[in-house]
Amino acid sequence: MVENVSPGAAWRALRENSGAVLCDVRTEPEWNFVGLPDLSQAGKEPVLIPWQLYPAMQQNPDFLARLAEAGVTPGQPVYFICRTGGRSAAAALAAAQAGYAQVFNVADGFEGPVNADGKRGTVAGWKAEGLPWRQR
Repeated sequence: MVENVSPGAAWRALRENSGAVLCDVRTEPEWNFVGLPDLSQAGKEPVLIPWQLYPAMQQNPDFLARLAEAGVTPGQPVYFICRTGGRSAAAALAAAQAGYAQVFNVADGFEGPVNADGKRGTVAGWKAEGLPWRQR
């Protein structure tokens, strides 16, 4: 079972727990053009591993291997984030099934759902909560 947590709760955990990791599972274009969570205040960088490979968007067969290669261990708390929480939930579930004991899905992701004007980043999610982020 994967627990959903708010972006604010994930940010607090990342700042308070030196072993906690944020894994951003979006694609390279999203990181480049939409932005990234800025974890510098916590003395960290997000681990960037796409759950789906752009442009075909097929599942990344090397996801779990890349997570291990990034130095993320099964004993660490790992917070997974994507655009709205869907891909990150799938990635968190895969990690849990692979033996990662403390996995969390960042609900509403980095940008959250669209607003009445069809724009993201204003209703819910990392950006809407005013958490630190930066352009790549």
